[in-house]
Amino acid sequence: MRQVIYILFGLIALLLVSACAQSSPEPVTYSIEMAEYSYTPNTFEAKVGQQVTFDLVNNGALEHELMFGRDVMMMDNHPSGYQHDMFEEAGIEPAVMMMENMEEDEHQEEAGHDDGADHQGFMVVLPKTKDRATLSFTVTEDMLGEWEMGCFLLDGVHYTAGMVGKFVVER
Repeated sequence: MRQVIYILFGLIALLLVSACAQSSPEPVTYSIEMAEYSYTPNTFEAKVGQQVTFDLVNNGALEHELMFGRDVMMMDNHPSGYQHDMFEEAGIEPAVMMMENMEEDEHQEEAGHDDGADHQGFMVVLPKTKDRATLSFTVTEDMLGEWEMGCFLLDGVHYTAGMVGKFVVER
């Protein structure tokens, strides 16, 4: 009988130790340079529960944006956004901090659904050369799988010219 009790206590202790060992993944920060017509780098990986921050900089001469989604929508035969927005499907609102032209004067600006654009979805837009922003969020189970990132400005010209990337979420 004592052996059974010792075995049970041993199993319980083992379960507690293994449960404590399963902590959240370490936070990660990625830098993305936006230019004509690319993201550098253009592939990123994260795990469920991981805090992710993207440091964005517009190194191009044109305005650029960043959107995450699946299944490209077409409008007037031009790519215009994603049918499935990653943040909307995950039910989260990422934190965005905009820094225009690298000024010391940092300030919050709203990023999100741009009602004036031809497409919808959460986006971060960097209008001018050297504009910077950070985009932060915690990866959820609803984000599992492969997501595309893209820029759909100028009636999808940026996207068609290759301004796309990949964000892969694993357990």
